[in-house]
Amino acid sequence: MKRSVLGMLLLACTLITVPVWADTYNVDPDHTSVTFKIRHLLGYVNGTFNQFEGSITYDPAKPELSSTEGAIDAASIDTRVEQRDKHLQSKDFFDVETYPKITFKSTKILEATPEGGKLEGLLTIHGIEKPVVLDVEIHGVAKDPWGNERAAFTATTKINRKDFGLTWNQALETGKLLVGEEVRITIEAEGIKA
Repeated sequence: MKRSVLGMLLLACTLITVPVWADTYNVDPDHTSVTFKIRHLLGYVNGTFNQFEGSITYDPAKPELSSTEGAIDAASIDTRVEQRDKHLQSKDFFDVETYPKITFKSTKILEATPEGGKLEGLLTIHGIEKPVVLDVEIHGVAKDPWGNERAAFTATTKINRKDFGLTWNQALETGKLLVGEEVRITIEAEGIKA
């Protein structure tokens, strides 16, 4: 009887401690984009980061367990104007020699549904780490023509660049500032199952 009870307790403990496994998808740089938009003078400037890496852990049956982390090469910033890109890489902005990476690591996902949710995490830019929330759309999982399983997501957020120490600006004749503070970020991510 004692052995039977002990066996049942061990089985129960084993079942309780078995981790929930989800699939990991490595970000495919050929089918992923990291873009941003910020006000400049009267209009807006759009830009991208061309070099990055990351992974997404995702289980379609349990989207609330999703997580992600990634790193962007700050020097890969591209606004299609070489002189502006060099200025953005300098100490006035990203200071890429001192802070070569922009990183994100998720901490939890809220309001998770099969279609998306709000992904909380820690974003580090210019050596400063701040919590951010990304609005995530889940586009699903499918096999490509070569048999690879892929998952696709869109994530958007807004940040204030000054929160991350990117404070450079220039006053205009009108009294307004040359560069806006709010940055709109969009990530179109597609991953290949590891």
